[in-house]
Amino acid sequence: MATRARIGLELKDGSVLSVYHHYDGYPEWLGRILETHYNTRELVEELIDGGDMSSLKTNTTWESTFKEDAYTNTREEQPLYYYERGDIDDDSVYPKHFKNHQQMYKYAKNCGCEFLYTFDDSEVDQPKWSYCGVN
Repeated sequence: MATRARIGLELKDGSVLSVYHHYDGYPEWLGRILETHYNTRELVEELIDGGDMSSLKTNTTWESTFKEDAYTNTREEQPLYYYERGDIDDDSVYPKHFKNHQQMYKYAKNCGCEFLYTFDDSEVDQPKWSYCGVN
């Protein structure tokens, strides 16, 4: 069972660039990883540039998930992006731009997401992640 989420980066004009995250989107997992490993604008931009993802931190690959035997862990833990399975011609896997948080929330709600995470570094000394539940 998936706990779907969207991960967003607030832009200077108040709009948000975001991607879909499929598994383990609850704050105790995804929130903790974002706060621990993606705590600068550069890291968040790089994460979002990859597009929609299955998981933020896994060492499996798409090839290993389709094998009949147990998963083959063939790389260091990292995001597992949908483009890696060949979805490069599908516009749905690329980051989406929303004019504001409300528009992103409405989109997330219609797509079955349970959480939204947004990185804001407008306060230079205190960049932060915020999250909210979607119901």
